[in-house]
Amino acid sequence: MAGPVELVTTDRTVGSTRLARLIREVSHLGGPEQAADPERRPAYRALAHSVRALILDGRIALRTRVPAERDLAAALGMSRTTVTAAYDLLREDGFLESRRGSGTWTMLPPGSGPNGYGGWLMPSEPGSTEVAVDLSCASFGLSAQLLGEALAESGPKLAALAGATGYYQAGLPELRELIAERYIERGLPTTPDQIVVTSGAQHANVLALSLLCGPGDRVVVESPTYPNSVEAMRRARLRPVPVPVGDDGVESAALIAQLRQAVPRVAYLIPDFHNPTGTLMSAARRAEAAEAARAAGTWLINDETVTDMALDVPAPLPFPASVSKAAAEQVLSVGSMSKSHWGGLRIGWIRASPRMATELAGHRVTMDMAGSVVDQLMAIALLRRGWGVVEERREALRRQRAALEAALAAELPEWSWRTPPGGLSLWVDIGEPTSSMLADRAAAFGVRLVGGPKFGVDPGTFEHRVRIPYTLPEDTLREAVRRLASAHRCEATLPPLPEENRWVA
Repeated sequence: MAGPVELVTTDRTVGSTRLARLIREVSHLGGPEQAADPERRPAYRALAHSVRALILDGRIALRTRVPAERDLAAALGMSRTTVTAAYDLLREDGFLESRRGSGTWTMLPPGSGPNGYGGWLMPSEPGSTEVAVDLSCASFGLSAQLLGEALAESGPKLAALAGATGYYQAGLPELRELIAERYIERGLPTTPDQIVVTSGAQHANVLALSLLCGPGDRVVVESPTYPNSVEAMRRARLRPVPVPVGDDGVESAALIAQLRQAVPRVAYLIPDFHNPTGTLMSAARRAEAAEAARAAGTWLINDETVTDMALDVPAPLPFPASVSKAAAEQVLSVGSMSKSHWGGLRIGWIRASPRMATELAGHRVTMDMAGSVVDQLMAIALLRRGWGVVEERREALRRQRAALEAALAAELPEWSWRTPPGGLSLWVDIGEPTSSMLADRAAAFGVRLVGGPKFGVDPGTFEHRVRIPYTLPEDTLREAVRRLASAHRCEATLPPLPEENRWVA
């Protein structure tokens, strides 16, 4: 059980104008002293509820200085007495702490952090019966036939390369050409010398961070975000600085403020069908983020792992094609075949300027020398077949997303979510800050689930959220939701899942 969050000195602040805007977004506050609150709570309680929701949802980071009561009251058009009462309630509940002469800061109450593993476990071994449905991993398998054909096609090329050393620091030339061609097809001129092939997207991120950053450097990250990237930063002794994600991508005002205040070496963003929210960053937000990073001298790592999973909108332009030429020079784009094809094929890449690509390839030698030639040859065979497998995957995802949403609406109507235009999962609001307990309880019902706090940069945020992938077969998703509903309502443990519906990663 997490203990109390220690209040520390920080340069995070949220101004009265921005906080008032955020409060209105989540509470729809009307005129002075009015709150469109379904429970018709007094105005000060509705205000406290809105601020609490902003803290739990990560839109106000922990250890952030909030404005004085007088300033927030003026921005909201409320009386100072109402705001003071709301602050007092938030302090009483453990969401604010004040120190004389230092101001008031956001925090979390003792015991509000994740309890136990929260569902974040490694997938079971093949053939394991430990869990019936694995909702912890948003990924796919690949047909044995397609995999076998790619392996057979790779054999002659592998034999031809066997006499060489096998070290290709930047990747096999043919694979780099194919990846560059894909960028050109998407509207971004790219040459093979701008591509460095890596052992997956996570390896690409670690490689870029280790080249650009040193211990103690700050890295701006969205919150929520992909948890393995944040863990890699912390293991490298980097300091993640969170910025919230809005309906059309990272919030520009918060990002610009952190770029100015924190002076980070890198900003790590997932603009295309963000993991876990599914948000697609708008063209305006991309331009604002890129220009702010350029002005701050900050490198942008653009993670486009799920770019190809566009379900309701056209595939987005590559990030560097959406910004100015000067800003694009400071953008590193990270891609992968893990979601478009298969996670067992450890193929990722970084697209950068030719000079930066050369530096990355040279730096790679200190980490793993070069990637697997066998994997790269299989990747070439799969990419030569075109993108038909990706379109089939998108069609399946549309059906599975619809099945998951229908099941949730029927079994758990009190839960809510926004239908993402692409990506692999729903970011579901379960209505109460109990997602870690739900994830623990779901295991007894044969479901592995990831609680929302695993995706937050600050501990304890997103306790009212769970990520539910729609990458499994439709019948399996329906059964998973039925079991989640029973776990949510603390019903008796369900019987084992029928073998034909069992899915184990």
